[in-house]
Amino acid sequence: MDKLWLIIKREYLNKVRNRTFIIMTFVSPLIFVGVALLIGWLTSINSDTSRKIAILDQTEDNYISLFESNNRNEYIKLNGISKEAAITASKEADYYGLILIEAQKGQLADLSFYSDDSPSQGFLESIEDKINKEATANNLKDAGIDINVINSRKVTKEIQVQNFTGEKTSKMSGWIKIAAGGIAGYLLMMFIIIYGNMVMRSVIEEKTNRIIEIIVSSVKPIYLMIGKITGTSLAGITQFIIWVIVGFILMIVATTFFGVDAFSTPANADVLAQAQDPNKFQLIANDIVQLPILKILICFFIYFMGGYFLYASIYTAIGAAVDNETDTQQFMLPVILPLMLAIYVGFFSVMDNPHGTVAVIFSYIPLTSPIVMLMRIPFGEIAWWEIALSMLLLYISIIGVAMLAAKIYRIGILMYGKKTNWKELYKWLRY
Repeated sequence: MDKLWLIIKREYLNKVRNRTFIIMTFVSPLIFVGVALLIGWLTSINSDTSRKIAILDQTEDNYISLFESNNRNEYIKLNGISKEAAITASKEADYYGLILIEAQKGQLADLSFYSDDSPSQGFLESIEDKINKEATANNLKDAGIDINVINSRKVTKEIQVQNFTGEKTSKMSGWIKIAAGGIAGYLLMMFIIIYGNMVMRSVIEEKTNRIIEIIVSSVKPIYLMIGKITGTSLAGITQFIIWVIVGFILMIVATTFFGVDAFSTPANADVLAQAQDPNKFQLIANDIVQLPILKILICFFIYFMGGYFLYASIYTAIGAAVDNETDTQQFMLPVILPLMLAIYVGFFSVMDNPHGTVAVIFSYIPLTSPIVMLMRIPFGEIAWWEIALSMLLLYISIIGVAMLAAKIYRIGILMYGKKTNWKELYKWLRY
């Protein structure tokens, strides 16, 4: 065990003292924050840009009055010209587009929007909504029906979401749970890929430099493999913690001094607008508070360690089996595929039915359970025995995969100059 500790210490210090590691540890948050601020700045510029839109109304109902200019859109009203003339004039004036309201016998017959750009669905739907509502009101008026009576008799009840104990939740509760599970699962996948590759490259480097021949003369290959995985994981955790702290500080400083909100996207603006109602905001806050945060954090740590050691063992075996990073490509698909499958199942099956057959099965399979189960947990109603069984299967599989990886590692680290294939790996497993 003393030798194992020395290997872990060596791997950890070797990683954190590396110049590239130090530079990327502190430069990466700058890049992430810079990109986030750039997106926020570009979004603010985009939202401040005014678009000129021409309107030609050929009906007798004066739909033009429905469109009032604002900071975003400036409406140019065209009168007394033909359709062809309006299209030509709009194109020559370089307008964003032309709203054409065509008539038949003075009434609304067709609605078109001409533009060389690609208008958003929301923009087109807002035009449709305004004109359709006004046209409906006009038709009712022509039929002798008082629209005010209809409006006064309209029922606009908003559905209230509650659990069976009577506790109210917001309609955004599902999205909050999806976000919590999705972030946890995605972080885990990225950590596995980034630091699994780091372990693999470290093995290839030591194998290429022939340092490994000296090391294995005094320590068992299994200890060397476990020490390398553990040391690299600790270095990765250290880097991740520094990223979070430095990134958080930089985000606060940047938004304070530069006045650019990295989160000022149209989608977030809509969400905030919907949450202006104090009651709705309180429900959303309650949904966040009611998330099983402690359960998520505990399970994230356990699944993180389990998932990382499982995949890192595979990455280590691949690194030992090849002489350079180019040769690893033939072995990477079976590693990446389960991770991508887990994300796919999480974002489609878990979101649709977190307790469905597909979601449950993949939350037990060791190669996908760390991500899928983490995405299921925020939805609640998952018994501890289910989580315990999933973890048990995961950690049992780690022992099996580590033993198989150790066999490949023991032989592969001393093999040079020979292209390794799947058939060769199978032979190594039988030794």
